Amino acid sequence: MAWPRDDAKLERVRELMAEEELDALVVRAPDNVLYLMNFWGMKGYDACVFPREGEPVLITIEASEEDAARTAWTEDVRLIRGYDPEDSGPPIARTLDAAVEAARDYERVGLELSLGTQASDRMVGEPTTFTAAWFDAFAEAADATPLLVRARSLKTKQEVERLRLANEIAAAAMEHVRSELRVGMKEAEAAALWQGFVHGEGTGWHGQVELALPFSLVWAGRGIKTFTSTGDLPVVEGEPVLFEIWVCADGYWADHTKNLVIGELRHDYAELETALMGVYGAALESIRPGSSMAELDRTVRDGVAAMGYPGQPTHPICHGVGARAHEPPYPHQAGGGTFEEGMVLAVEPGAYWPGGGGLRVEDNFLVTAAGVEKLSSFPDGVVQAG
Repeated sequence: MAWPRDDAKLERVRELMAEEELDALVVRAPDNVLYLMNFWGMKGYDACVFPREGEPVLITIEASEEDAARTAWTEDVRLIRGYDPEDSGPPIARTLDAAVEAARDYERVGLELSLGTQASDRMVGEPTTFTAAWFDAFAEAADATPLLVRARSLKTKQEVERLRLANEIAAAAMEHVRSELRVGMKEAEAAALWQGFVHGEGTGWHGQVELALPFSLVWAGRGIKTFTSTGDLPVVEGEPVLFEIWVCADGYWADHTKNLVIGELRHDYAELETALMGVYGAALESIRPGSSMAELDRTVRDGVAAMGYPGQPTHPICHGVGARAHEPPYPHQAGGGTFEEGMVLAVEPGAYWPGGGGLRVEDNFLVTAAGVEKLSSFPDGVVQAG
């Protein structure tokens, strides 16, 4: 979908550039290109030169010319060859040449020098990587990553709308699985039900989503752990099936953890659910503009420890969501920072049993002046299926 230019977002970036005295940003991480240009590339051979004043430049391969013309927030699109009969080098080397040329007249340039993770391009399977040549070409560049983190941490009205779409698709896919889940079904089959709905129904969702991509980890009963791949364990009556799920809708993400059960939830799981939902609810009540990020992390972990699970969970309990499934802020008891209106957060406490089993709950929330607003319609806790 060709979204209108988000001037509120771009002006915020330019204001931060003025504070840092940067004349231009040169970015090539797919999520940063999307953030600044509304262009989500196919193969990661893309870059953007975003000036504090003047027209941005988008660099992409010739095969993406039509996509760029339809979606990008700039008239200056410079095409490089995916295959050049006179140049045996990779396409990204030609992207670099074009980026250097586009940034030539800017004195102080910002580059993604401390980039940690990035979203993938639309092909997903072969993410491109940064090389020394990319950094060497801008030897005097400042680190633009902190600036982009500050900008991306607060969502504009358009960004929230796009995040709502991803959350809607994720919830609808869970409703689909809820009606189709059966005892004896493998974890991978349950995952395929969810993924098939996201990609099949989410693409074209309400005429507002051009491409929806699913990512999931699905575990049944004793297969539930903090982090492992989906396997072939069967769905068992009375035991939860945990769906750790991401939806990417045209580059904006939802990140949920949902739980289904067929039949009556086993007593030990029911007790765990009650305790964990108490910790989760208290966490959500505590998030307000100005409240401490460190205190949220500390309070949730103290609550899980009081349930009888000291040291858990081993994963973060809160992070930002936007043009990546996991992005700043990352609340941590040893860190600082306060929550701000306009942040979108995933909150995800969990508790796990030795050898396998346990629960995690997670949804996405918009921080408002009054507290948090849940973006997904699918219930938290353990939901009856079948």
